[in-house]
Amino acid sequence: MSDPAGEPDVVAERGVTAERAVTAERAVADAHRREWAFVLAATARVAGDLDVAEECVQDAYLAALAAWARDGVPAKPAAWLTATAKRKALDVLRRDKVFRSKLPLLVEPVAVEVPDEPGEDAVPDDRLRLVFTCCHPALARDAQVALTLRLVCGVSTGDIARAFLVSEPTMAARVTRAKKKIAAARIPYRVPEAAELPERLDAVLTVIHLLFTTGHTAPTGADLVRVDLVERAVHLTRMLLALMPDEPEVRGLLALLLLTDARRATRTDGAGRLLVLAEQDRSRWDRAAIAEGNDLVLGAFRTGRVGRYALQAAIASLHAVAPSYAATDWPQIVRLYDELRKRWPSPVVALNRAVAVSMVDGPAAALAEVDALATDPRLAGYPYLPAIRADLLRRLNRTEEAATAYRTALDLVDNETERAHLTARLNEVTAADTR
Repeated sequence: MSDPAGEPDVVAERGVTAERAVTAERAVADAHRREWAFVLAATARVAGDLDVAEECVQDAYLAALAAWARDGVPAKPAAWLTATAKRKALDVLRRDKVFRSKLPLLVEPVAVEVPDEPGEDAVPDDRLRLVFTCCHPALARDAQVALTLRLVCGVSTGDIARAFLVSEPTMAARVTRAKKKIAAARIPYRVPEAAELPERLDAVLTVIHLLFTTGHTAPTGADLVRVDLVERAVHLTRMLLALMPDEPEVRGLLALLLLTDARRATRTDGAGRLLVLAEQDRSRWDRAAIAEGNDLVLGAFRTGRVGRYALQAAIASLHAVAPSYAATDWPQIVRLYDELRKRWPSPVVALNRAVAVSMVDGPAAALAEVDALATDPRLAGYPYLPAIRADLLRRLNRTEEAATAYRTALDLVDNETERAHLTARLNEVTAADTR
């Protein structure tokens, strides 16, 4: 027969266990956001194989769930995860009897003891090293970017597929092929020599820009912004600027990220409703970030070697310094977009230019440009084309057509904040059409 007096202790013990499990889950989730890239990079140095490293890191995170719930969260989660993943990588190498064949790929002696917590300087070096490894010129450009976003940046395969406007299975296959090619070609895990940096720089900049874009407006989920991805992109760019201080496009990219992210606090209201640029409270924009971004833009332009990131940053700068949406220097923005299209003939650039045209020549002129872009197959699944078209039609009081365009955009958007905004716009034009 049970002892009634002991039952409260049993209940209390169960409560503590449940609380530890919840704490462990939160700690593992936080470590995944903050430390994944570092742990993967450290493990890749031991494994010499990105596939093996990724599997071992995933296993280490799973092991942490049980161990941290049982023993408590360690004082240095990153060190615990790194040591566990490295040990698992060594076990794989020994079990498969390929340790000797992997030795030429190692760039540091193997150490299985629990390492000290990495310093601020060590973490970015490891992450940047892995970025440069994945952006190897032996890989196709799309594969370089997709592989880096998946492994280094922790972006889901589905979100990467949306960025490239392809299906998730297609993107998964690209990532798999890229990892296999790195292993088969025995591509070394290291930061390239100085002479090799220029041929990889554009791919690295593209990766960081897409990482920021994915965080700035999350493709899926309830939140408009994924702060972890935004901050990781800014951090990587600062590191890259320290490595290549004379590259104007690195300056341009950092300026673009700072100037764009300066508006973060004003992009939604207190209820989480999306606020378009014309609705945002400019007094709450991050003036320190804007000042730094403007200085970087000027520095990039002074070199005389202006590329697509510096031009985009110049456009962002004009938005940042304008006293209001209507008072923005729209003609200058159109001219900058014209220059940008010469260097980067992207249909997305042309679509963004059309928005500026609508402020200079009116929505009808812009609508003609948007309708011409609608025939471009690269924009077939791009949600912002029908969304911009709907807004132009709304401004022209063509409410029935606007409603159709809003519905098309809603079919393509998965972010809940954006969906709520489009739904509200749809309701507005539908109500106006019935009056």
